[in-house]
Amino acid sequence: MTSLTFASETSRNIPKEQALVLWFDEVGISDIPLVGGKNASLGEMIRQLQPKGVNVPNGFATTAYAFRYFIEKAGLEVKLRELFADLDIEDMNNLRDRGRMARALVLSTPFPHDLQMAIAMSYQKLCDCETSCGKEADVAVRSSATAEDLPDASFAGQQETYLNVYGANEVVDACHRCFASLFTDRAISYRTINGFDHFDIALSVGVQKMVRSDLASSGVMFSIDTETGFKNAALITAAYGLGENVVQGAVNPDEYFVFKPTLKQGFRPILEKRLGTKEIKMVYDIGGGKLTKNIPVPVSERVKFAITDDEILKLAEWACIIEDHYSEVRGKLSPMDIEWAKDGRTGELFIVQARPETVQSQKSGNILKNYKLNGSSDVLITGRAVGEMIGQGKANVILEVHNIEDFQAGQVLVTNKTDPDWEPIMKKASAIVTNQGGRTCHAAIIAREMGIPAIVGCGNATGVIKTGQEITICCAEGEEGKVYKGLVPFEVIETSLDNLPTLSTKILMNVGNPEEAFGLSSIPCDGVGLARMEFIIANHIKAHPLALMNFDTLEDKAAKWEISQLTARYENKADFFVDKLAHGIGTIAAAFYPKPVVVRMSDFKSNEYANLLGGRAFEPTEENPMIGWRGASRYYDPKYREAYGLECQALKRVRNDMGLTNVIPMIPFCRTPEEGRKVLAEMEKHGLKRGENGLEVYVMCEIPSNVILADEFSQVFDGFSIGSNDLTQLTLGLDRDSSLVAHIFDERNEAVKSMVRTVIQKAKANQRKIGICGQAPSDYPEFAKFLVEQGIDSISLNPDSVLKTMLELAKM
Repeated sequence: MTSLTFASETSRNIPKEQALVLWFDEVGISDIPLVGGKNASLGEMIRQLQPKGVNVPNGFATTAYAFRYFIEKAGLEVKLRELFADLDIEDMNNLRDRGRMARALVLSTPFPHDLQMAIAMSYQKLCDCETSCGKEADVAVRSSATAEDLPDASFAGQQETYLNVYGANEVVDACHRCFASLFTDRAISYRTINGFDHFDIALSVGVQKMVRSDLASSGVMFSIDTETGFKNAALITAAYGLGENVVQGAVNPDEYFVFKPTLKQGFRPILEKRLGTKEIKMVYDIGGGKLTKNIPVPVSERVKFAITDDEILKLAEWACIIEDHYSEVRGKLSPMDIEWAKDGRTGELFIVQARPETVQSQKSGNILKNYKLNGSSDVLITGRAVGEMIGQGKANVILEVHNIEDFQAGQVLVTNKTDPDWEPIMKKASAIVTNQGGRTCHAAIIAREMGIPAIVGCGNATGVIKTGQEITICCAEGEEGKVYKGLVPFEVIETSLDNLPTLSTKILMNVGNPEEAFGLSSIPCDGVGLARMEFIIANHIKAHPLALMNFDTLEDKAAKWEISQLTARYENKADFFVDKLAHGIGTIAAAFYPKPVVVRMSDFKSNEYANLLGGRAFEPTEENPMIGWRGASRYYDPKYREAYGLECQALKRVRNDMGLTNVIPMIPFCRTPEEGRKVLAEMEKHGLKRGENGLEVYVMCEIPSNVILADEFSQVFDGFSIGSNDLTQLTLGLDRDSSLVAHIFDERNEAVKSMVRTVIQKAKANQRKIGICGQAPSDYPEFAKFLVEQGIDSISLNPDSVLKTMLELAKM
């Protein structure tokens, strides 16, 4: 028998470069040419990060040397080169035939005996280490391709993975099939497109102890936001069962966002939790004819999150540790794409893969590119937006991968889900739409890499959209992607961020929608001057706070049913309000951290509150709600103060639990200084005491009394923000909603400018900050110049006005 080459090779003075098998703890990131990126990374984490608490399952890898040894000893290179002599990857039938013959050639050629024995003996040692009685261990067998002279090349997802493999013969067979998978159609196509010689590539196979996530949950996480490139958030996805379903997009997983900077400070900054449908899970096929199988998830489990808050935070902590380590090794920020699993027997979490993120981390930050629809049409279906872009073309609905030869360049691919076998046509698509999948599924990842928009998790896109139908795929309107009927006109606006001016006046931004916050944070500015709480309440909560607090006695049956659906996971319905509001405010605050984020407390009018679910039972009918029961006057009123308490609880959670102390609450429509004191007293009851933990409280300056009594208001609040819309209507004595007097409404009127001039002077005299968050400076550049001339501290603008106003003011 040939002397065995297995686990003890390096201890027997056999050079690493000639070993057939290496254990993970024998390799590190510098060994990519020997064992591929996947296995080298596992070794790196076991050696460097396990001491820091990151759990990684043990295992070993066949080497690139072992693969080349197999190819050379069997004389396969000559035969394979002959096979690929007339390869045409544009001809799907040609590609399919060559791939099938290449794989058959590899599989029909036995492994050399010493390679078989090296794998079998290493597997037996793994069994001895992982099971107390030495019984056969269940392992994952994963391919890891590498190019000897191109250690940074990425071949992720192109070769095969086998889960729940038992027995030495079965492990050897799975390794053999992994070798053959170097010649899958998608791998052949990828190498040809990217100019790699097929024989410069070798394959390493990782054999890793399985984590029994079939009994629990698993998923994918990124240490960066995959859509916007926002670097301070970790995105974690989770579903029940083995992780292949999440990777392949066979399920719509839960999604969680965690803010990394304050997580590292010891806070609990879970910014968002979105429930996925999680309809199926992959489990062991015990007693069956396959290694794994998919089974339905009970409805009672689908409506629960797959992991706990503590587990979310632990995974995010590990994402930070992994990212920080690889950033140090590479000498630059290195966002990571990580797969994790939870063992259902022990409850432990594990990292099973980690590789560099390859899309957002490669983008240049010097050009800001915005896509904008210039028309409208009927929305056919919606899903999760991938890539902040717009694409369009004729739809091609393809349900089975063997029909991909029907796809034409420039069409929109519409299918159930994709896996690597679809990649030869995905590169030709103008956009992709799938029924299944989340933001970390295969279709989403490939769409980002190829720079095309995709909408995933649509549910029934293949039933709604017809082949040949002209459609527009819009991912530029927030996190919900929309498929529009027809070819809707759109434009692409590019703005250079080089050489932007530095101004003495701070330029802030008005932000309402938390879903847009990460993307908007890429626009250079000094923070957020107005975050409207009403947007979160109306669009994310949808229910009146008092209807939630008095849910059991609510008489409106229709509203009660809708609220019950919205709040199904909440026994205490008021907790739903606090959770959603805290997540929305927290997301905006995190996007711009540590810059100030001024959050205006709710400023609905009574008629607007009444339109919230269950609201009519708690709201009066007012003749003129615009100057009625709104803003500060509600907060301390016995009829509403409990509801205001929920707003305060959400704000306290953002500042104290998430650590986002850059949030500054702002009180709207405060008519008198005494009213301001009453509001501050209510806030203090809920743990928000002005001056504690750096808490500042601002007031809107939108009523003439705010200007006239600015000295007195300065004793109550830390700063002012001018609301030019209300200040104009109340100064000129007109209803800004009335078309009859709309022609008189003008913030540039001298009476309004006199008010603005006066309050700036008084704020300065009292050493109080003063800015503006109204519409006027966004609409009128000359008004912005007037504000700067008066010495205003900050101007808060609509996002599309920030850069142009900044450039205009630089001319002064």
